[in-house]
Amino acid sequence: MHNSSVNPLEQEKLERSGAPSRGRFFFELMFAFLITRLPYISVPFKWLESYFHEISHGLASLLTGGSVSHIQLFPNGAGLCFTQGGWPIAIGFSGYFGAALWGYLIFILATWPKGIRVSFAFLGSAVVLTALLWGRDLLTISILACLAVLFLLPLKLNNNRFMDSGLRIMALMIMLNALASPTVLLGLSGKGDASMLASQTWIPAWVWVFVWLVISALMIFLCWRRVDQAALKR
Repeated sequence: MHNSSVNPLEQEKLERSGAPSRGRFFFELMFAFLITRLPYISVPFKWLESYFHEISHGLASLLTGGSVSHIQLFPNGAGLCFTQGGWPIAIGFSGYFGAALWGYLIFILATWPKGIRVSFAFLGSAVVLTALLWGRDLLTISILACLAVLFLLPLKLNNNRFMDSGLRIMALMIMLNALASPTVLLGLSGKGDASMLASQTWIPAWVWVFVWLVISALMIFLCWRRVDQAALKR
C-alpha cells in the first residue's frame, strides 16, 4: 500500500536536493500563472521576460561578431535591442528562445539551496551591469532598477526556503510569459521578430511562432522532469 506521508529522512533528502515536491511545483506553477494574469501586479514580471528577451538578442549579437548599442524597455512589457552586425537569424531567433531558456536556467538555480543567495546576487548584478552598459534613457534605467531590486531585496531575508520558492515562481513566470508573448506576433503584419526571420529565411512567420511556443512549453516540461526525478529519488 502506498504511503503518501514523508518521513523525516526523506524530507531531509528532498530539501537537500532543492527541488520542490510535485504538489508544490503545481501550486507554484498555478500561482505564477495567476500573477501573470493580474493587472498592475503582473507588470514587473512582464519586465522580467522582456529583459531576458532583449538581453538574449544582445548576447546573440555579441556571440556572432556584432555589437550592442543599447536596449529599451517600456512599461507595457515591450522592449527593443539595438544591435550592429552579427548574424540576423541568430539575433532574431534568440529573443523568445533566450527568455524561455533563461527561465529554465533560473529554475535550476532555484533548486540549488546552498547557492540560492549567490543566484540572486548574480542575477541582480547582471541587471545592474546591463543598466550601466546598455541603459541610455531614464525609463529603461528605472525599469532595470526595479528588476535589480526584485533580485537583490530578497538577500535581506534569512529564510532560504522562501527564497527558493520565490525564485522558482519568478522563473516560471518568465517561461509562462515567454510562452504567451509570441502569440501576439500572429496579429502583426510585417512587424516583430517572426516577420524579420520570415524575410531572412522565407520560412513563414507562424512557423517561427510555433517553434518558440514549443520551446517554451518544453522548458516548463523540463522543470517538471527535474521535480519528478527528484521525487523518485526520495
